[in-house]
Amino acid sequence: MKNIIAILAEDGAGPEHLVRLTCYVTSIDAYLASLAEIGEAWKRTIGRHYPAMALVEVVRLVEPQAMVEIEATAVVEE
Repeated sequence: MKNIIAILAEDGAGPEHLVRLTCYVTSIDAYLASLAEIGEAWKRTIGRHYPAMALVEVVRLVEPQAMVEIEATAVVEE
């Protein structure tokens, strides 16, 4: 999420501009077991903005050690 926020900042945008997230995880069970930690990290990074979200379990990600990959869509008006 920090990478997404940094990319948004390059365009003068912030977390409030996020409209959709798709999270790809290698284990929904591990994700669910970590909800408290994920929630705390979310509040620290994003605050109280909650865009539409989808969670998809996949067999693997491009980076072998990765457990999560996040695709984000933001709307920034000029």
